Amino acid sequence: MAGGPGPVAAGAEPRQRLHPLSPVLQGAKSLVVVIAGLSWSTLSRVGFGWFAVLVAVLALGATVLAVVSWYNTGYHIVGRELRVHEGLLWRRTRAIPLERLQAVEVVRPLLAQLTGLAELRLEVVGGGKTEAPLAYLSVADAARLRHRLLAVAAGLPDGATTGPAAQATGVTPPGGDTGPADREPTGRPLHAVTNTDLLVSQLLTPQAFLLPVGVAFVVAQFLSEGSWSFIAVASTLTAMAGVLLQPVRRVLDDWNFRLARESDRLRIHNGLLETRVQTVPLERVQTVGVTWPLLWRMKGWLRLRLEVAGYSGGEADDRNRPDRLLPVGDLTAGAAIVDEVLPGVALTALPLTPPPGRARWLRPLSARVLGAGLHERVFAVRSGLLTRQLTLVPYARMQSVRVVQGPAQRRLRLATVHVDTAGGSGAAAHDRDLAQAWALAAELTARAHAARRAR
Repeated sequence: MAGGPGPVAAGAEPRQRLHPLSPVLQGAKSLVVVIAGLSWSTLSRVGFGWFAVLVAVLALGATVLAVVSWYNTGYHIVGRELRVHEGLLWRRTRAIPLERLQAVEVVRPLLAQLTGLAELRLEVVGGGKTEAPLAYLSVADAARLRHRLLAVAAGLPDGATTGPAAQATGVTPPGGDTGPADREPTGRPLHAVTNTDLLVSQLLTPQAFLLPVGVAFVVAQFLSEGSWSFIAVASTLTAMAGVLLQPVRRVLDDWNFRLARESDRLRIHNGLLETRVQTVPLERVQTVGVTWPLLWRMKGWLRLRLEVAGYSGGEADDRNRPDRLLPVGDLTAGAAIVDEVLPGVALTALPLTPPPGRARWLRPLSARVLGAGLHERVFAVRSGLLTRQLTLVPYARMQSVRVVQGPAQRRLRLATVHVDTAGGSGAAAHDRDLAQAWALAAELTARAHAARRAR
C-alpha cells in the first residue's frame, strides 16, 4: 500500500501512509473554500493583485498543513481492529472494531478521478458519522483494503485477498491492474438503470413541473414592474437553482447506476462527478422500503431503498448513505431485487389487510391505502396517498414492538403498532383495531424471538 511505515508495536504490521498526492488534493479543496470565503467586497477593496496574493498565501498555508497532517497520519490492521493514527501536537489513535463494520465505500470525487485516487469510507454500528475516511489511496489499494476489512469483519483469515475469493470480488493482487473501482460491479449483475430512465424520472417530479410556473411568474413580475436589476435577476436565478438542486443532484449521484451481488454482499456503483462503489453486507440490512411517487405510477415505476444498521444518520448530506437499492425501475425489476435481498418475499403477493372502516374518521382520504400483514419472513406495512410507500421489516431485525394509542384513537378503539429497528426508522401499522393491534404486537414479538434464535 502507499507510503512508508511508521513506528509499530512488536508483532504488528507496519503502519501505512496515505498516497503522497493526498496533500495536493486536500490543498486544492482548501483553495476552493478560501476563494468561496473571500467575498466580492474584499476583491473590490484590495484589488485583484492583492486578492490573488491573499488567496495564494492562504492556499499555501493550507497545503503545508495538509502535508504535515499526511506525514503524521497512518493506518494498519491490528487483530480485528483498524487503527488510524493522526495528529502532530496532539496525537490521536482511533481503533475501529471490524466486527461492528456495516458498510464500506470506495468514493472517487472529481479531483480524485483525475489523479487516479480514491477515498475509503467506513460505517460502523452506533457511529454518529462516517468513521476513518482514508483520503486518499490509490484505487487498487482502496479496493484491496476494502476487501481485507470485509474479510476480517466476516471472521475470515486476515489477508485473504488473493486466489479465487479475490478474483470473485474483483480485487487484484499487488502489482495487478489499478482500476477495479472503475469497472462494472463484480459478482453477479442484478440490474443496471439506464440514464434515460433516470433523467425522465427526475422530470416527473414536482420540482420539474413547478419550475415553468415559477419562471413565468418571475418574468411576468419583471415585465409588469420593469425591474431588471442585477440583484433581482441574481436572486431569481438563485431561487430557480434551489428548486432544481435536488433532481439535478439525484441525476449526478445515480448516474450509471449498477447493482451486483457478491456472495452475501451487495455491490452498488453509481455517480458521475463523484463515483461511488458501495459494499453492503446483506446481514446488516434492517428494512427495505418501496416507494411509488405519484407521477411515476403512470409509467409503473418505483424506487427501492435500504436501511442499514448503524449507518450515520447524523450526516447532513443523505448522499453519503448507502441506501440506494434501485433509484428507478419497473415492478419486475423491483420484485427481482427484493427477492435477492429478502429471499422468498414477493412484492405482488404480500398478505396486507386494511384497517377497520372507522379509521376513516381519522384518515378520510388515506385510510383506504393503509395496510399491514405478516409474511413468512417479514412484517409488511403500506401507507401514503400521493406517494405510495411499502416497508418490509425482517423479523430477525426487530428491536422492539410498541402499541401507541392517541386520544382520538381511544374513542374509536384503534391503536398503532410500531416496530423499531437498529437503523432507526422501522415501520408502523396505523389505526388497527385495538384487540387486533395487541394480538399483532404479541405475534411480532414471538416471531422476532424465533427468528433471532434461528440465526
